[in-house]
Amino acid sequence: MPARTSLRGSAPRSFGVLTVAAALAGFAAPTAMASPPSAAHATTVPGAANCPMFPANNVWNTGVSALPVDAHSAQWLAAMSSASTDLHPDFGPSGDPALPYGIPYTVVSPGQRLVRLSFQYASESDPGPYPFSATTPIEGGASSGGDRHAIMVNPRTCTLYELYDARYSPSGSTAGSEAIWHLRSNALRPAGWTSADAAGLPILPGLLSYEEVRSGRVEHAIRMTAEVTDTSYLWPARHEAGARADPALPPMGARFRLAASFPVAHYSRLARVVLRTMQRYGLIVADNGSNWYFQGVAEAWPLSLVDELKSIPASAFQAVDESSLEISANSGAARKR
Repeated sequence: MPARTSLRGSAPRSFGVLTVAAALAGFAAPTAMASPPSAAHATTVPGAANCPMFPANNVWNTGVSALPVDAHSAQWLAAMSSASTDLHPDFGPSGDPALPYGIPYTVVSPGQRLVRLSFQYASESDPGPYPFSATTPIEGGASSGGDRHAIMVNPRTCTLYELYDARYSPSGSTAGSEAIWHLRSNALRPAGWTSADAAGLPILPGLLSYEEVRSGRVEHAIRMTAEVTDTSYLWPARHEAGARADPALPPMGARFRLAASFPVAHYSRLARVVLRTMQRYGLIVADNGSNWYFQGVAEAWPLSLVDELKSIPASAFQAVDESSLEISANSGAARKR
């Protein structure tokens, strides 16, 4: 199949709306950050507390602070213009409270009607059916011309459904590509398959949420984009969308962590939560798009926090070699270190 790249590019940030009421209310008061965990911790789905965000030993939930620096780190940083670029939160206020920037998701009723869709990349898409409807939130809103991700979770079966370029129609819904994930399983996509993301990875476990930031604990890596990537991918990614074969370019699945020496203490309490997450779990390249954009849920983020996170220099990051975590090429389970 042809390489499917994000429509985001260097365009303005996409936006959507989170429909999980539990994710916008009843937050616990912010707490001090706990000591770094010695083992992987399970993250649950906001709005579906009985569902893990993949098993606790999944690579998304595994720390990388002790891993060695990747031999290509300096080249990848240069290719991503790190010396002249700051991080960019791809979420936050848009000026319309009903449509904040970010990627939305919804926890559906277990009895939600399932529909079948037609896919542009049908050979690499799970046939479904999907709990997709006219009211399913779309990234960027119903009239968006962007990536139009749609993410749905069934809380009874703990099944994650993700669509790219999702378009609902009572006469026949369509999407570019999609994937179905079982949140209690570490199974990956077949080798070479895309998903709703170019890297063949799930989107939801890499989204930063305001609920978890306010709780003081974020126990997973964060999804990010890179403008130009290599025609290769690294575990746990399963698909490439590269411009050319060039080892100086970051591949899909490349993981970057914030340097341990970065002065986190100089930032606000909520920003420190995010920065320590980037030191422990890092950022994973999952799609083509603007360099150093990292993604979060479309919800009511405070502008002050978003602006603060825009001041973090990309040059403070380094690529890590996480090959020692891999147990099986077909599993997202990570070896304990």
